Amino acid sequence: MRADRLVSLVLLLRQRGRLTAETLARELEVSTRTVLRDIEALSAAGVPVYAERGRHGGFALLPGFRTELTGLNHDEALALLTAGSGRGEQVFGLGSALASAMRKVVDALPESHRVSTSDAARRLLVDPQTDLLARRAVTEEVSSAAMIAVRRAVLAGRKLRIHYAAADQPAQWRTVDPIGLVTVRDRGYLLATRSGVDRTYRLSRVVAAVELPEPAQRPNQVDLDRIWRERSTRFRAGGDQIAVLVRVHPSRREEVLNTAVAVLVEVPDADGWLRLELTFQDSRHAEWALWQLGSDAEALSPPELRVALRDRAVALADRYRA
Repeated sequence: MRADRLVSLVLLLRQRGRLTAETLARELEVSTRTVLRDIEALSAAGVPVYAERGRHGGFALLPGFRTELTGLNHDEALALLTAGSGRGEQVFGLGSALASAMRKVVDALPESHRVSTSDAARRLLVDPQTDLLARRAVTEEVSSAAMIAVRRAVLAGRKLRIHYAAADQPAQWRTVDPIGLVTVRDRGYLLATRSGVDRTYRLSRVVAAVELPEPAQRPNQVDLDRIWRERSTRFRAGGDQIAVLVRVHPSRREEVLNTAVAVLVEVPDADGWLRLELTFQDSRHAEWALWQLGSDAEALSPPELRVALRDRAVALADRYRA
């Protein structure tokens, strides 16, 4: 842990020049006292870091000092920097590690490519926090301590105890065999088995977690994409879900797809609208989702959904009748 932090400190000074202890502490997510101890350790190891006093002082490296890291070409570094701009690292609790890795990527570039690649990466934005309609993407909060334990158990292949709060239920401890981690639209999931039965846990509902010393009972090889598809299919087919046939204006397509559980059929109508067969969690979910679309959607079936939406519209018209 400390060795990684010392490398990150050196890279920060190389890439940004003189920095104060406070700035370094903020970037490395440690205290200023820790930064000062790290500076002393670097000096003792022969790294030419020195302090500049005064109002604009701070710490800096002697000109020309360079760490030895494997080089990358321009496109390889650009791909890594752009991929690093997503938010998966927040879901899996890897934000600090990602920041450190990105500093190493930049430092590994040849001098002639360093500035141009960093500038190019700033001109590519992946998955912003808001869309064109100013709808803010919501990333679920995951306990950092729990996430570390979950991630370690998944990667080490050990059993895991999680204090898990299922929907509308108090949190309970359960022991699982972790298989892998998946992030979908900024929601993180733990794929696992419990007593040999497939289980999928939302990471935001894991209150606490403890990695156990016993090895997990799981295959040596894993195809997470296949497992996720299979579990998604079972989820869409279960429960009290309702199938709905609806016509939607193309401008609202993404909105309705984001609220539905699944899309079974999608075909264009002669007037340019889309005819979709969707599944929702239940009738209330379907009514709520289609009501949000106003006149840009028309429920064709089931009949009881059309009645429910009509009654809502009549009640609203009565409220605003002069």
